[in-house]
Amino acid sequence: MTETLPAAFASLSPFTAWALGTQDARQHKRITSTKAELKAFYDAVLPELPKMLEYVDQYPLGQVPAEAKPVFWMALSMAEVAPHVELYRGDPKVPHSFDEARFVAEHGRVPA
Repeated sequence: MTETLPAAFASLSPFTAWALGTQDARQHKRITSTKAELKAFYDAVLPELPKMLEYVDQYPLGQVPAEAKPVFWMALSMAEVAPHVELYRGDPKVPHSFDEARFVAEHGRVPA
């Protein structure tokens, strides 16, 4: 499903595939992406992140309205991607670690 972003975030429309409501989906998207895809997402979202966080911060956690959720989810995807761009040279997986597919988040399938 492709999410629709509020008009203020139209520049991020090419990256709506990263607006994923669960931790499992965000992790899967990261793991199955290429270095170039991670970097493109990171480069597009990083300058918008302060505005994104300010936007979603106007709502209490757990009460983010439907129209704001894609922005919230993209910010969560950025948190998932940033260490891989900044620390792991763009590697979508954690280098020198166990296979992340074995990791099962306790609440990984619960929407954010």
